[in-house]
Amino acid sequence: MKRILITGANSYVGTSVEKWLNKYPDKYHVDTVDMIGDGWRQKDFSGFDVVFHVAGIAHVSSDPKMKELYYRVNRDLAIETAKKAKSEGVKQFIFMSSIIIYGDSRGSNWVIDGNTKANPSNFYGDSKLQAEEGIKVLEGEDFQVVILRPPMIYGKGSKGNYSKLAKAARILPVFPDFNNERSMLHIDNLCEFVRLVIDNEERGTFFPQNAEYVKTSEMVRLIAEAHGKKIKLVKIFNPLLRLMFDKVNIVNKVFGNLVYDKSLSEYDKGNYRIRNFQESILLSEI
Repeated sequence: MKRILITGANSYVGTSVEKWLNKYPDKYHVDTVDMIGDGWRQKDFSGFDVVFHVAGIAHVSSDPKMKELYYRVNRDLAIETAKKAKSEGVKQFIFMSSIIIYGDSRGSNWVIDGNTKANPSNFYGDSKLQAEEGIKVLEGEDFQVVILRPPMIYGKGSKGNYSKLAKAARILPVFPDFNNERSMLHIDNLCEFVRLVIDNEERGTFFPQNAEYVKTSEMVRLIAEAHGKKIKLVKIFNPLLRLMFDKVNIVNKVFGNLVYDKSLSEYDKGNYRIRNFQESILLSEI
């Protein structure tokens, strides 16, 4: 039986992975620890095989007053947790990073491949990248480091951009039919990937994503249909949207391109893509 400690009690990803692993009570014992305050430093890590570190600030802010907090939580706390895990004999440390380390979505076609260099455009992305670098140097024969760089994660109860689009799909009569591509990752696919990474005692950097790229307007249409509603997709706004790219941040977020090359996300030790995109929307909305 593998013993797993998840940092960041009550986080969306952490709670989802905990519930997923608890479906296999003969294979995994899962515990969580709240990283707010200093109490976690008294937690004994020595009884765990794996630490899955998800504690951190997940939203993006451009407020300069938040900069110090981002680095303190997303970088310093992650590195300190990894050092504690290593010193107390934990065999595997899994760190949740993000596609955001490559920068923001773009109006032009852009595919992240194995040669793409990290180039964060804000201190959220930079804090994640610096955390990766500080954790990787701790790796050794008896301390396996796993870095996960997922794209946008979504699922039932998720927050962020997906929930905003889902709300729009339920109330808007029309939505721009704009051609774009996004990598996304349904929460069930992520949970299964984490389970496989633990089972296979992996180390290295991984880029899990759904099998399908997502067109924003198609996603909005499927969400509307899941609620028994039809939304009309129109191209009339497209010229205006093109003019707004790189000038209005929300346009980049909603209609920009941000994808991993599909070869980066293949995994030959098990099938983690247990939900296709259409099914994942139904599971997220119903």
